[in-house]
Amino acid sequence: MAVTVLAGRLGFAGLLVEALALTCLLSLRGLADAARDVAGELGRGDLVAARRVVGYHLVSRPTEELDEGHVASATIESVAENLTDSLVAPALWFLAGGLAGAAVYRVINTADAMFGYRVGPLEYFGKVAARLDDLLNLIPARLAGLSVVAAAALAGESASGAFATLRRDRGRTASPNAGWTMSAMAGALGVLLEKPATYRLGAGALPAAVDIERSLKVLRAAVAVGLVALIAAYCLGGRLLAVAR
Repeated sequence: MAVTVLAGRLGFAGLLVEALALTCLLSLRGLADAARDVAGELGRGDLVAARRVVGYHLVSRPTEELDEGHVASATIESVAENLTDSLVAPALWFLAGGLAGAAVYRVINTADAMFGYRVGPLEYFGKVAARLDDLLNLIPARLAGLSVVAAAALAGESASGAFATLRRDRGRTASPNAGWTMSAMAGALGVLLEKPATYRLGAGALPAAVDIERSLKVLRAAVAVGLVALIAAYCLGGRLLAVAR
């Protein structure tokens, strides 16, 4: 299988090279650091700085007029959505197509983030990138959403709330994929995640700075759940192929 090409040629050294190369395609540490920076600025009462950090590192929406709750919401939304973009999807495409599969996914995902659905000379390029990204994330987003549900229980949050909100609100975003993790995270934390005039996920009050750290705790657990599920599926698939032969 593609994921074991170097391992087959170089043994353990090849497996180590592949693992190290894959980490270059993942970006969860930077995501967590940026989210904590936002929480820190909110905790210090510096809303202007918090808006600047979330707008520079985490979201593309205008942030100049966001209040504290919407800054925290945007941060948690980014934490949830990037479980798919920055871990589950690259890992799945790595297992399916080796380093080349993971790299192709990251190129398309980055192109979507930079140009997706924008007008102007790159409009059609952006639309193609956005559609391809939607397609490549169909399975990973659903796995990531269910991972958040399981992770909520491990992190001491509400798994039942995560699942109920996932079922109810996953289709409220324009993307066919983003709503899965974001709605599950909203339900897990018992907060409302809102992009003004675009979508509202969950119920209750908008989140505060303290809820950002709660979302990161759920994220850490979801990373473990998602990776275990992917590895188990890969091993099971390998055994089924061996039996079929």
